[in-house]
Amino acid sequence: MSASHDSDTLLLEDIIRPENLVFEKTACLTDNTLSYCPGCGHGTAHRILMEVVEEMGIQGQTIGIAPVGCSVLAYDFMNVDMQQAAHGRAPAVATGIKRVMPEKYVFTYQGDGDLAAIGTAETIHACNRGENITIIFINNGIYGMTGGQMAPTTLAGMRTSTSPFGRDTEMMGHPLRITEMVATLPGVCFATRQAVHTPAAVRKAKKAIQTAFELQRQRKGLSLVEIVSNCNSGWKMMPRKANDWMEENMFPFYPLGDIKK
Repeated sequence: MSASHDSDTLLLEDIIRPENLVFEKTACLTDNTLSYCPGCGHGTAHRILMEVVEEMGIQGQTIGIAPVGCSVLAYDFMNVDMQQAAHGRAPAVATGIKRVMPEKYVFTYQGDGDLAAIGTAETIHACNRGENITIIFINNGIYGMTGGQMAPTTLAGMRTSTSPFGRDTEMMGHPLRITEMVATLPGVCFATRQAVHTPAAVRKAKKAIQTAFELQRQRKGLSLVEIVSNCNSGWKMMPRKANDWMEENMFPFYPLGDIKK
């Protein structure tokens, strides 16, 4: 406290001293303002992913692939080399980049509509081949950017713009548990499902991403980190209610935790 000020008065320079700093934005994120809907999990997923890159000291050796959907915006916010891929093709693009530059850390950042629908083949075959890449899979059970349509991960009975009366499994099929599916493939060394809706969940998700990158460094094969998130705009809910709905409905069908390690 400065001697020239009253003891009850805190100066800004007192508050922001290095010893008082409890959080600082990673340099691996750009200064662009996040454009995601308030309450969306994408921003938190971006942050912890780039924190891992910074803490591992691999910013200059990391290449990310962003496809189509909300995930396409990743290249605006992640301060690493980024490559855009056509809808669903991120694992194929990542395969090409990793094979040409095997010393790089290569990751894809994909939503469920991208990864589990139009990109199902690319995902399954990259996993089956055991490509030495990391897949970050954001699962909110809906097509978020394009109008809230039903996705392969939409829950049974869940209402969307294309299933206004709820998903009818007899007509529309059952939701896909992608992480459980790929965990059965020998090329996958690590498959886990996490979330980012609470501080404790964020810590576990960050640890999972770090594990995935470490396994890539060891050339163990493909790692898939699924993050179950909300889509409060697509679900037509306020953020807190969307998180509650996610806990009550998404987590029972998509349980959190390591599936293969």
